[in-house]
Amino acid sequence: MKQLKVKLILNHKITGNYWHLEFESGLIARLARPGQFINIRLTDGCEPLLRRPISIHRVKASKVGIMYEVLGKGTQVLSAKQPGEFLDVIGPLGNGFTYSSAATKPVLKKNILIAGGMGVAPLVFLAEKLKLSKPLVLLGARSKKQLLCLPEFKALGCTVKLATDDGSAGFKGRVTDLLNLVLEQTEARGLFSCGPHPMLAAVARIARENKITAQLSLEEHMACGIGACLGCVVATGAGYRSVCKDGPVFFSEELIW
Repeated sequence: MKQLKVKLILNHKITGNYWHLEFESGLIARLARPGQFINIRLTDGCEPLLRRPISIHRVKASKVGIMYEVLGKGTQVLSAKQPGEFLDVIGPLGNGFTYSSAATKPVLKKNILIAGGMGVAPLVFLAEKLKLSKPLVLLGARSKKQLLCLPEFKALGCTVKLATDDGSAGFKGRVTDLLNLVLEQTEARGLFSCGPHPMLAAVARIARENKITAQLSLEEHMACGIGACLGCVVATGAGYRSVCKDGPVFFSEELIW
């Protein structure tokens, strides 16, 4: 974990309220693992007071990319930042996914990545590490307009299946319903998921029923980002744990739903 001043390279809108930002930091790029996050200070003043935790989306050479959705004042401030400006960043933070980047030949079991909405962001970084195993990616969103990162996954050689609540793209229904259908035809090596709490709870149940190891990246409100304030604790079999410090990635069997 380091606190650094990093130079902003680009910051642009992808679609709707979704943005992509990149900054230069050889140190964070070298240390970062899929599932970890950074904590960004938005201004030199007291408003907004708290840093914003955002998962690491991609790493390429010395460049680190994040994705974010403009929802409130903090992300509005972030979206106004211009290339050439410097950001005060702490990272990489938290514990990421546990994985093997090696491929089995032939690939008999699939690593399956399940994303809900903005939960897709850290899974692109993970897919890059798993690309030799040719992972299967399930993307879920409310509608076609909210589906993100499809070109990135396809460029990595992933098989991608879509689920939308309104049926505007792919399977009509929840991405976890699609996961149930996929598991009827596919033998899974492991599940990796990020998204809303109800979706992760469903993934955990499906993993338990099918006796599959699942790792879940939790989305919780964070204040300090380093485990000091205890504002993001979750119940586990070993007691309460901080999502920011002990997670954000947990094995599904650790969590008490």
